[in-house]
Amino acid sequence: MGEAKTLFRQVISVIGLLALFAVSPWSASMGGQAPASAGVTVFEGARLIPGDGSAPIENATVVVTGTRVTQVGRSADVRVPAGAVRVSLAGKTVMPAIIDTHTHLSATRPALIEDLRRRAFYGVGATMSLGQDTGDLPLQVRAETLPGAARFRTAGRGIPGREPGRSEIPYWITTEAEARKAVEELAAAKVDIVKIWVDDRNGMYQKLSPALYGAVIDEAHKRMLRVTAHIFTLEDAKGLLRAGIDAFAHGVRDKDIDDEGLALFKARPNLVVVPNLPDRGVATDLSWLKDSIPSGELQKLQAAATDRPDVQAAFAIQARNLAKLNAAGVRIALGTDGNTPWGPHAEMADMVASGMTPAQVIVAATRNSADFMRLADAGTIEAGKSADFIVLDANPLDNIANTRRIASVYLRGAAVDR
Repeated sequence: MGEAKTLFRQVISVIGLLALFAVSPWSASMGGQAPASAGVTVFEGARLIPGDGSAPIENATVVVTGTRVTQVGRSADVRVPAGAVRVSLAGKTVMPAIIDTHTHLSATRPALIEDLRRRAFYGVGATMSLGQDTGDLPLQVRAETLPGAARFRTAGRGIPGREPGRSEIPYWITTEAEARKAVEELAAAKVDIVKIWVDDRNGMYQKLSPALYGAVIDEAHKRMLRVTAHIFTLEDAKGLLRAGIDAFAHGVRDKDIDDEGLALFKARPNLVVVPNLPDRGVATDLSWLKDSIPSGELQKLQAAATDRPDVQAAFAIQARNLAKLNAAGVRIALGTDGNTPWGPHAEMADMVASGMTPAQVIVAATRNSADFMRLADAGTIEAGKSADFIVLDANPLDNIANTRRIASVYLRGAAVDR
């Protein structure tokens, strides 16, 4: 939820439930009754938000065969296989599982798996850890399909300048040769993206120079890797855009984006911006968390959720910049930073508070984020995609806070044990 947001570890344990279905190759788009087929579940009667920006489908039917969606449409247009298990979702709203593109998760296997299960509890289907992962463990977990858990992607070790006193996990580079060597090692590990930090941490450290981050970007592109950047200032954003950066892991935080900056953003149609908004600094009702985190932890969170004008001013800069980029057609995705599993719901509300519509935010948090993480089978609810979706008690297009009103979560066609 951005560096200014306090990160809390939850103690609730969510154990995944994997339903085993036989896979049927049959699918159709005509109305009527289809041939009998075992291992098929039909979800019917809900309002369905596809996740691609198209209008919701009222009274929709979703046919799931094994782990995959095989049909989606209005109930009158879908042929339901005879013998399928039927699940009524009348009065509910269904949307794709959320994708969180910026986290920093735990370092041990049990804790990392628990992190991924906690995210599934809150409707997150996949997440990416940016820059603080070491060794083979993250890559091993990435390769696994864990029941009841979000999928995992990793940037491995990130790349800043020298930052004594901060984490020694990332590569500390001071020369172009070190920059290229770090990327070479990351490419050999087959990370999903390269993460760099271009920030002096309020004047405490020497930030990556254009020559150094330029070498990282150049070497990464030669090795078919993309680069995402932690930034703070507009001037650094401009330099990175000129150097060919692929994504930003934060928005511009020091000042409003000017015309020159906006032109640079608009000139990069494939660029992805993950705003990672900070705390809004306003009094917030967090009672929606009462059934999923310990009461003592909730009391601490609630006590801190007060009106703070200085924090509001910092949020306002980033909110205006997000609104400007969104209006200019820059591709926006969702990320939360840190290790707060319910963070995406707060981030989505902050994105709406910045001027995006709920529909735009849902696309950012689903399709755009899946595309950014190169999850070809996630992000939307359509035939051929993984059956990853959230069943909600209310419509988030009316109020984005309704993403928190979760009735059930399905990942790869299986209900998550909540």
